[in-house]
Amino acid sequence: MTDDSQRNFRSVYYEKVGFRGVEEKKSLEILLKDDRLGILPPHHESHAKVMMYRKEQYSDVLHALKVVRFVSDATPQAEVYLRMYQLESGKLPRSPSFPLEPEDEVFLAIAKAMEEMVEDSVDCYWITRRFVNQLNTKYRDSLPQLPKAFEQYLTLEDGRLLTHLKTCSAAPKLPYDLWFKRCFAGCLPESSLQRVWDKVVSGSCKILVFVAVEILLTFKIKVMALSSAEKITKFLENIPQDSSDAIVSKAIDLWHKHCGTPVHSS
Repeated sequence: MTDDSQRNFRSVYYEKVGFRGVEEKKSLEILLKDDRLGILPPHHESHAKVMMYRKEQYSDVLHALKVVRFVSDATPQAEVYLRMYQLESGKLPRSPSFPLEPEDEVFLAIAKAMEEMVEDSVDCYWITRRFVNQLNTKYRDSLPQLPKAFEQYLTLEDGRLLTHLKTCSAAPKLPYDLWFKRCFAGCLPESSLQRVWDKVVSGSCKILVFVAVEILLTFKIKVMALSSAEKITKFLENIPQDSSDAIVSKAIDLWHKHCGTPVHSS
């Protein structure tokens, strides 16, 4: 692919609104805070006032959690975000020592990854919260269908690979939660994850399927050499990080190949 064709929709978006050359990490914050996630209203003159309210709400919730001793200054920031989310959604457990629910583990993984992308703690909390809410609402019915779509597209790209996974009884044990519920948080490094989440935020969770397919295609030789479901799953949960950017670029190519070029992608 040419450099121009690799440019994600944020680059085009910012050039259209006059922000050519905006530093990528910062531009992600700006875009995630706009009306795509509903954090800021469409009317720009209201942004300062809304962000002031968001900061006040953040401070109030954080103070409440400290009063009831659910968090302290020593609590990891991602866990603070989780407790804030639980309190605001009415799901705070009776004790901080209670084991986390699976949905809490998903939030925590996404919050940890978001910390690497968004510097301001208030912004990070709101963006994480809205991102998770998008997964739980807009994509609620789509996410459970992704494992089936993964098998469908892997068959089209390399049927022998899928046959091998099924022969080893690995197909139902693949790290689908890591891939599709956590959106690769904890699997891909921040630079690669940003590009995937760009697509998710802009309206397509199907990109997750093509990232998973491309991971299998990239590490085909390694996976075909493994004969147990446990070893295959363990490897896929801890793939080498140095191939991540290339994997995402090829996954976007696959996405365009099978789904056409969405209007929000470059």
